[in-house]
Amino acid sequence: MAATRTQVYLTEQQRQRIDELAGIEVVTMTEIVRRALDAYLSSYVPDASASFSRALGAATDIEVPSRDEWQRG
Repeated sequence: MAATRTQVYLTEQQRQRIDELAGIEVVTMTEIVRRALDAYLSSYVPDASASFSRALGAATDIEVPSRDEWQRG
């Protein structure tokens, strides 16, 4: 599997916990992070309606021309 180097900032507590898990499972910190990401990504289902709701009203200052002003061509 090809990998891409990615830098991630963790809290001290996160790093300590990952190090603990890596020691228990005798794997690298990288493996623990990959497993966690795989678990999250495999279970994550985006909520399209929530995204749509957040987008509504995002440009409250926009002026939309009336249909009479639309150019037809």
